[in-house]
Amino acid sequence: MNIDTLIVQSGTRRDPATGSISTPIYQVASFVHPELGKSTGFDYSRSGNPTRQSLEEAMAKLEGGKGAFAFASGMAAITATLFLFKPGDHLVVSNDLYGGTYRIFQELFQHYGIEASFVDTCSPDKIADAIQLNTRALFIETPTNPLMKICNLHSAIDLAKKHNLLTIVDNTFMTPYLQQPLKIGADIVVHSATKYLGGHNDLVAGIVVAKDKELADKIQFIQNASGSVLGPQDSWLLLRGLKTLALRMERHQENAMKIACWLQSQPSIEKVYYPGLPEHPGHEINQKQASGFGGMLSFAVKDPCLVPHILKNVQIISFAESLGGVESLITFPARQTHADIPADIREKIGVTDCLLRLSVGIENAEDLIKDLEGVLHE
Repeated sequence: MNIDTLIVQSGTRRDPATGSISTPIYQVASFVHPELGKSTGFDYSRSGNPTRQSLEEAMAKLEGGKGAFAFASGMAAITATLFLFKPGDHLVVSNDLYGGTYRIFQELFQHYGIEASFVDTCSPDKIADAIQLNTRALFIETPTNPLMKICNLHSAIDLAKKHNLLTIVDNTFMTPYLQQPLKIGADIVVHSATKYLGGHNDLVAGIVVAKDKELADKIQFIQNASGSVLGPQDSWLLLRGLKTLALRMERHQENAMKIACWLQSQPSIEKVYYPGLPEHPGHEINQKQASGFGGMLSFAVKDPCLVPHILKNVQIISFAESLGGVESLITFPARQTHADIPADIREKIGVTDCLLRLSVGIENAEDLIKDLEGVLHE
């Protein structure tokens, strides 16, 4: 079955008692046992809820994994994944990535003896140089946030297998509609489902998908033991949003390409970061491992004084954190999403005071361009 059909069929016909097309919201904490020693399969909603289970089964199918698990946020999903490791373990991590991920490695798990080396995971040589005797995993974003760098997943995964490491891929930007790292050979995929999977800026959620049953069983144990589960209302909202993922992603990336090309022609723009542009250094690699380029782009203005002017005066595009919703959002990474990364490291990787990140929505592309034109040419 094609993935766009799988997406639409997420959570359908899961209630044989009524024939409901949509998975019902099971807003319940506890379930009655038929008798001692017997269960309906559900006992307590932290351990399992029919609405959440429907979502999790859909995500496992879409990513091609043996098990998927829904969490209260994307960061909760990453936290659960890091609970797979123990004090003394080391991970090699993308150096250009979401600031919250950097923060959880440096400000939380480092205190529990789990170390991380942040490197340019677009370079297999730099990954190899960072691997230590106690390295247990690679943690990769591709495209990266916010500079849209592309990691060669085939090379990185081959290197991980050579050293008996897990490969964890944050697939938030691309979604399983455009990229399926597990099918390339990765072991775990994580998502901030708040973003494209939900798609409407109306919920906060996270997803972890494991390639094999052994890993799935471990993550399921962590999910139940730690308790940071997604509630039934948000599980249902996520299922509903998921059904239009294919349509939305097509429009997101169509608009993103038009805007990226237009931005390149503007005299006030220093550089545009979008993997769909043929001159992007990761363009060809992305074409080999994904079926599209997504709806995220970043751009650097020549004059940093232009940044507050843009953020204050855009009319259709909203100045707001987050991404992946139907509405276009613009963000200033150095002060918002990546503020927890030390300034010298931000400057070194290119997250400067001139950089803006644009989550391109599904509005009319010409209207979005006119909005940007108005603030760039005033």
